[in-house]
Amino acid sequence: MATTLRAKKWLFETALPHLQATGDGVVINLSSIAALVGRSGPAGMVFNDGYAAANRGISLLTETWARMGAPGVRVNEIMLGLVETRHAQKTRGWSLLSTDQKRALLDHTLLQRTGTIEDVVKTVLFIIKDAPFMTGSVLRLDGGYVLGGDKVGVMPKGVV
Repeated sequence: MATTLRAKKWLFETALPHLQATGDGVVINLSSIAALVGRSGPAGMVFNDGYAAANRGISLLTETWARMGAPGVRVNEIMLGLVETRHAQKTRGWSLLSTDQKRALLDHTLLQRTGTIEDVVKTVLFIIKDAPFMTGSVLRLDGGYVLGGDKVGVMPKGVV
């Protein structure tokens, strides 16, 4: 809670006057899909309850800060799924998982891969450069993990 919420709050409160002075400030909160999925499904192997709860709180801060910053400061959030340096290949936790557990996480992700640093950078740049009318929004960058790996079946005949 201290690093996920309190540190973000202190940083925002310190930076806000400076961002407002520019008239075109941008704040991007990074959070996790743990806020949505908690310990359910394959992600239960990498997310704990405290982490999930703290990340749920980031969305509330994003909305509150968007109101506080407007009109001169836009505040948005990127909710990350499994990214190579966050709960995936380049982390200590990933090496603790079995091959089957890693496969379960990827199978549950519609795009069948983890995210890259480049994926995150492109999303950050989109918010900064190409989304001047967006504030208080949450973009989920998870390769479709939250939607799950279940395939859409054929509708039975007679079902409208």
